[in-house]
Amino acid sequence: MNNFQPLKCLLVDDEPPAREIIRRYIEIIPMLQLAGECCNAIQAISFLQQNQADLIFLDICMPQLKGNEFLKVAKNPPPVIITSAHAEYALEGYELDVIDYLLKPIQFDRFIKAVNKAFVIKGQHTIETKPAAEEAKQENFVYFRVDRKMVKVMLHDILYVESMKDYVKIFTGNEVIVTKQSLNAVEAMLPEKQFVRTHRSFIVSLSKIKSYTHELLEINKEEIPIGKLYRHEVLKMLE
Repeated sequence: MNNFQPLKCLLVDDEPPAREIIRRYIEIIPMLQLAGECCNAIQAISFLQQNQADLIFLDICMPQLKGNEFLKVAKNPPPVIITSAHAEYALEGYELDVIDYLLKPIQFDRFIKAVNKAFVIKGQHTIETKPAAEEAKQENFVYFRVDRKMVKVMLHDILYVESMKDYVKIFTGNEVIVTKQSLNAVEAMLPEKQFVRTHRSFIVSLSKIKSYTHELLEINKEEIPIGKLYRHEVLKMLE
């Protein structure tokens, strides 16, 4: 790659686990450099008065001053990528000219797409999404938002996932993790070669299937239905 100066990134989020995820993603990409971290928008304003940042990863729901309020009062802030668990703020965020709006839990390939937009603005080369995403997936775990925490779950521990209206239950060998998001969002987070959607309400780990028929799977003594719309793909993967 040609000579370039890494983009100096500022993380602004009141949740340490959320900052940890973005920090880890930044460390993977040589074209990014962590300039600092702030746990609220007031600290971010003070930081920018004394330090340079080329890109801000900004949470919305924070104490004292919300992220969208920060965007309204900050003077000439660098480009901003919103990182939030609340989709309802997305429209306002785009009206405030943010680069992108990432919904937590943030997956690495989606992070890359947002960062590439910043590289285009800065006139730098973009990153190839597929190899970078594959590198991140080698870590073999995902984060799920539980209350105000981001909880790490190892992929090999997941038995199956069940949708319950606005929530999703992740069943492991030791516990049940409940997170408020759609089953489609969880499906996008899981490797296709390790997990399969069997029903509009279920995703299962292929390695945990003990037995199956054309209508049911057995995992950990639990029977998981195979929906008609998913049956062909499920049986194709199993047979």
